Amino acid sequence: MSALQGKIAIITGGASGIGRETTLTFLKEGATVIIWDINEYNAKETIKLAGDHKSKVAFMHVDTRDYEKVEAATNAVVEKHGKIDVLINNAGITADATLKNMEPKLWQKVIDVNLTGVFNCGRAVSLKMMENNSGKIINTSSIVAHNGNFGQSNYVATKSGVIGLTKVWARELGKYNITVNAVAPGFIETEMILSVPEKVLESLRAKTPLKRLGKPQDIADAYVFLSSDKSNYINATVLNVDGGMII
Repeated sequence: MSALQGKIAIITGGASGIGRETTLTFLKEGATVIIWDINEYNAKETIKLAGDHKSKVAFMHVDTRDYEKVEAATNAVVEKHGKIDVLINNAGITADATLKNMEPKLWQKVIDVNLTGVFNCGRAVSLKMMENNSGKIINTSSIVAHNGNFGQSNYVATKSGVIGLTKVWARELGKYNITVNAVAPGFIETEMILSVPEKVLESLRAKTPLKRLGKPQDIADAYVFLSSDKSNYINATVLNVDGGMII
């Protein structure tokens, strides 16, 4: 049997990058996937890539910064499918600048998506999971939450905050048989990373014990594990998927 057979999963930011790879992997593992994203074009492309599994994936235009829209989308998913088994809080953005140059609007832009968006989805979906006395929430942090990163005050603050939310929610929701964990990716071969100069990429590879960047599939596989019954006693954990760069 596939690892996620019969599971109903919401993946925020599931239309591209790591989110797209996760969507396609979850479908192969037997899940029904609802993509929450704001990019309809990318979502349609992802659904095309689903091939024989496209009947089990749907797109909903959801701006996770807006709690009322998140709540309405949550209710719609439950009304159609009867439950939500998995929430992957994957959506995130960057707007980099040094502290000297980071205007308040850049700070707030990233906070709104990467932290407030995670809160909005976590609250709305967990209320439904509590009613079902079951569920798995996986939040996306980052290696930079541990080490910091030059020019990313806003991004690092959100990814550190996500770890804090994960631990609080794990304490609060455990009695409802809901586990809450985080995945902290290292440097992954997405369009955003591959756009940086090759000299920088070589430096990142050299700092990683495995001597390579991660692939979106590496993160998708971690999401599958934490969403499956194989991880039922894992709670409040931050799973670093970074090739050992954290050491």
